Amino acid sequence: MNFSSVDFLLSVHSLKQLPIPDLPEVAFAGRSNVGKSSLINKLVARKNLVKVSGRPGKTQGLNFFQVADEFYLVDLPGYGFARVSKSMQNSWQDLISSYLETRETLKCVVVIMDIRHEPKKMDGQLLQWLREQSITILPVYTKIDKLSGSKRQKNASLLDAGHGIKSSERVLFSAKTGQGRDELIVRLSAVLQP
Repeated sequence: MNFSSVDFLLSVHSLKQLPIPDLPEVAFAGRSNVGKSSLINKLVARKNLVKVSGRPGKTQGLNFFQVADEFYLVDLPGYGFARVSKSMQNSWQDLISSYLETRETLKCVVVIMDIRHEPKKMDGQLLQWLREQSITILPVYTKIDKLSGSKRQKNASLLDAGHGIKSSERVLFSAKTGQGRDELIVRLSAVLQP
């Protein structure tokens, strides 16, 4: 599958705006500032397809990117400490959960976690909820270039244990070096194949 032929399609703020469900979809979820935009940019080999922001809460809709005529990548708003109103966070939450629960063409949710941090409650809640909905999960631990090899393995093991993830189920990723990109493409291609 060719991940480099990609275009921004639209930003969805209500379920009525969702594109016709004619192609498989992969959604990307993670806490604010976890490296979601950088991961997507590295995945599709583009510098600025997805705007990278130092300001939490920048993504405010479900951003759809069409890859060739094959599938969609869907960038979900970050959760956690976004500096937006409670009502805005609640409306995102409703939109995201409704999308995840009802979208028949959704094949997988890539759950992105920063390898430098201990298991976070909100990540655990999301993973648990996705499992309860029988939605395929692909955990990705980002920012691995920021840690040495032994510290990286130790932290990965802590995240595995904290979230009930087997090491064979997740991908270690660096948007800076590109490490993990090929493995991520292989994993996503496997879930996207009809």
